[in-house]
Amino acid sequence: MKSYKHILFDLDGTLTDPAEGITKCIAYALEAKGIITPDLDSLKPLIGPPLKDTFMHSYGFGEQEALACVDKYRERFAMQGLYENMLFDGVPELLERLKSKDYKVYLATSKPEIFAHRILQHFAIDQYFDFAGGSALDDSRPTKTSVIQYVMENARLTNPHDCIMIGDRKHDLIGARETNMDAIAVLYGYGSQAELEQESPAYLLHSVADLIEFFG
Repeated sequence: MKSYKHILFDLDGTLTDPAEGITKCIAYALEAKGIITPDLDSLKPLIGPPLKDTFMHSYGFGEQEALACVDKYRERFAMQGLYENMLFDGVPELLERLKSKDYKVYLATSKPEIFAHRILQHFAIDQYFDFAGGSALDDSRPTKTSVIQYVMENARLTNPHDCIMIGDRKHDLIGARETNMDAIAVLYGYGSQAELEQESPAYLLHSVADLIEFFG
């Protein structure tokens, strides 16, 4: 295993299980467009990618229509959906282990940064992060690649070979590749094994316990 100094984490599906909040908020946004979703579980595959892309690619909305849906989603998320969420078992122990071994830890999420900070604080894990970056409310960081670049710039990470990105969807792995860093794909989140293997991550792990073991 290569020696890494800087660990970047995705949030949804990697550190937390946000299924209840995200699916309810997507359904809320779609209902405003006259689309009723009787089975919230059917929306779980939409967890992870940037929301604007989800509304455009999954429902055929134009960009402005998709952005309006994102605004509607955030309307419920800011008040309620944010807290319909839970940490995966072992995440606090993982973060504590990383910090005790002097790794630098960062968040790189497609969720708006203002919401990501509130979630880290809600679960009392914000103290483990050297920098927490997310997307922007004005859509100026629309891809996972742009979020990772933003984190690298703000944290002054000049050598991507010292960094590794951990995530559960292909967008995390694509973002890592496009910023020249290795990636760990995790199978306990919302990406299928086929989706993740197609992006050829450096490592494929099954559980938070595997991550703890991986970093010693």
